[in-house]
Amino acid sequence: MVTSGRTLSPGGARAALTLLLAGILVAGCSSARHSGPEPTPHESTAPAPRPTTLAAACEVKLPAAWRSALAAGELRAPAGERAVLTDTGPGWTAVQLSGGDRRRAALVAGGGAPRTLLALADPVEHQLLAADFDGRRWAAFAVLEGRTLASPWSLYVWDAETGSSRRLARADRPGPLPQPVVRDGAVHWAQGAGDGKATVYAAAASGGAPRALHTGVVDAPFAAGGLLVWRESTGSGTRLAAVSLVDGRPAELPGPLAALRDIRSVVADGGTHGGSGPDGGSGPDGGSGSGGTWAWVAGETEPRLMVWRTGDARPTAVVTRSPAVDGMDQLRISGRLVTWRTPETSYALDLGSGSYARITPAYGYAQARGGALAVAYSLGNAKADGSRPVIQVVDALRLPALPRCG
Repeated sequence: MVTSGRTLSPGGARAALTLLLAGILVAGCSSARHSGPEPTPHESTAPAPRPTTLAAACEVKLPAAWRSALAAGELRAPAGERAVLTDTGPGWTAVQLSGGDRRRAALVAGGGAPRTLLALADPVEHQLLAADFDGRRWAAFAVLEGRTLASPWSLYVWDAETGSSRRLARADRPGPLPQPVVRDGAVHWAQGAGDGKATVYAAAASGGAPRALHTGVVDAPFAAGGLLVWRESTGSGTRLAAVSLVDGRPAELPGPLAALRDIRSVVADGGTHGGSGPDGGSGPDGGSGSGGTWAWVAGETEPRLMVWRTGDARPTAVVTRSPAVDGMDQLRISGRLVTWRTPETSYALDLGSGSYARITPAYGYAQARGGALAVAYSLGNAKADGSRPVIQVVDALRLPALPRCG
C-alpha cells in the first residue's frame, strides 16, 4: 500500500506525526501578523526574475533579512494555551491549541485571534493532523484519534458563517493519511477502502453524500491548478493520475509529468486558492491548468530534488545531493520557493536565485504554501525545561531573494 507523508511519503508521515506528538509549542498571547516587517529600501518585494533554464542549486547561509522577517512573524498562542503548527495557506494558519484539560483545533486568519474549529473529544489522544481553508467560508480538517498512524481519523467541515463543524467522514481502515483539499465549495480526500486500496472522494462542503471518484492503491491527493492529483501503484511501479476539480472526470497531465514513474513527495503550486505562478506572481496555470511549478524527489539511495515548470522541455535535478544522509521529504511550493524537510531540519530553495538555505534549527519543520511560509521549531531541547518553542508565519513574497551561488 502506498501511504502518505503529509502528501506522499511514509517516512515523511512519521516525521510529521512525531513533530505533532512532540508538541512544537508556543506560549504567549495571540494575534500576530502573517507577514514580515515592511521592507527596507534595499529589500525588493518583487519576485526574482525567472531564469530561462534551471540549473543545479548551491547551499548558502540564511540571510539576516530572512531571520528578521521570520522573527517578526511569530505567532503567539492565547494565554494558558500551547500551539502546534498544522498547516498554513494564504492568510491563514491552522494550529492545535492545548491548555489545562482541553485541546482544540483552531484557525488563525488575517492576523486575528484563533477561531475554534472543534473542541477535541480526547485532549490527550486526539491530534489535529491536517487542514485546508478556502480563505472565505469553508475549512476542512482531519483529527487523528490516537497516537499511532494506524489510529482511526475523522474528517470535519467548518463553516465560518456559523462557526460550527460537522463530521464528513471517518476512516478506520489502513490507507493514506488525510490531507483535505477545499476548492469551490467542495472537499476532496482519500481514505482506506480495504484490500490495500483507497478511494478518492469529493463532497459538497454544505452537505450531501460524498461521491467516489476513483479507487486504487493511491496516496492522498493534492491540488495542482484545476487538477486533483495523486500517486497510484500500477503493479509495476507508481505513476501520477489526475481528475478535474470541476467535474471529477479523469484528466491528462503534461507529458513530462505523465511519464514520471516511482517518484515520491510530489507537489505542485497553483493548487492553493489564488495560486501563484513559478516566479511568484499569478501564473497561467494558477487557477485552472495543471500548476505552474512541480517538484518531487527521485532516487532512493541518492535522492534528487527535481523541478519542472510549465514550458520547460524536461525536469531538472536542482538539488543533486541531499543535505541530510536520510534524504528529503514533505515538499511544498509557494511561488519561487520550494521547502522540504529532512530528519534533521528544513530547507528552502529559491528558484529565482538558484540557491537553497537551511531555515530552521535542528528538528524544525517548514512549509511554503499559497504565498505563506511557516516554520516551527524549539529553541533548546523540546522535552527539557527552559526550551522555547516557536511558530513563525510570513508572507513569502515579501522575502528578499536568497544569495546567488558564487
